[in-house]
Amino acid sequence: MDNPLDKELIEQFKELLQTNGAAAATAKMNAYLEEQDTILLNIGITGECGPGKSTFVNASRGLDKKDKSAAAAPTGCVETTMEVLSYPHPNFPNVKLWDLPGIGTTNFPADKYLEDVGFERFDFFIIISADRFTENDVKLALAIQRMEKKFYFVRSKIDQDMWNEEQKDSEFNEEMFLTKIRENCIQGLEKQGVESPKVFLVSYHLQLYDFCLLQETLERELPAHKIYTLLLALPIANLEIITKKKEALQSKIKFLAAASAFGAAVPFPGLSVAVDITMVTNAI
Repeated sequence: MDNPLDKELIEQFKELLQTNGAAAATAKMNAYLEEQDTILLNIGITGECGPGKSTFVNASRGLDKKDKSAAAAPTGCVETTMEVLSYPHPNFPNVKLWDLPGIGTTNFPADKYLEDVGFERFDFFIIISADRFTENDVKLALAIQRMEKKFYFVRSKIDQDMWNEEQKDSEFNEEMFLTKIRENCIQGLEKQGVESPKVFLVSYHLQLYDFCLLQETLERELPAHKIYTLLLALPIANLEIITKKKEALQSKIKFLAAASAFGAAVPFPGLSVAVDITMVTNAI
């Protein structure tokens, strides 16, 4: 992952080394590395009650649907999310998925929904539905659109729909079926005023269907400084995600090496070794 911005930053740190000395350059580099590891990413998972929001929250954090630990979002066949709840990623606590109550419920009416859940904290929203997207989903999307936030539609439980259709049609074609559902969702949303809706078909098994396409879309549309955070937190759904995680980690090596070099130039006995041991431990 050869990022021109990385080269520019390294050059800035080199210039600081030449003008202000090793101690200043080392402090600046270490502050930059710490900042990169603590960038916040807040993802709002919303929609009407019952489409599998909590299941999606758990799967996106790499938790099994049978996981009963305190870290897992509770799931069930009825509305289980009655308040705004945040679920930090098990390995990257700066990444939080927020399991939001269903829009249009008694406690969270559609007209005040974004205000009540605190929309300003979220980097983007994922609106989930188990079948068609409803009027409330559209109202929510239009409100988010007006506030110039990113949002994505996820049609969940697609594997169940596919199984039901296979039982009825002996000549069932999976690709045609998925294309039809996706196009129907997009057309329905466009008719209700949503501009260029992005619709993704997913199931709990994230390696299937459109989850990887959703991941690629987020990479393109997130601010550059948050992409690294997203990549590290993504669940491993295929080889491509593993490769991107590897590249993201490799991109950090040049900064760790530079910090080590700057630290070695500071004239304090033992400082370089101490800095290196700390950096290696944290990186691992």
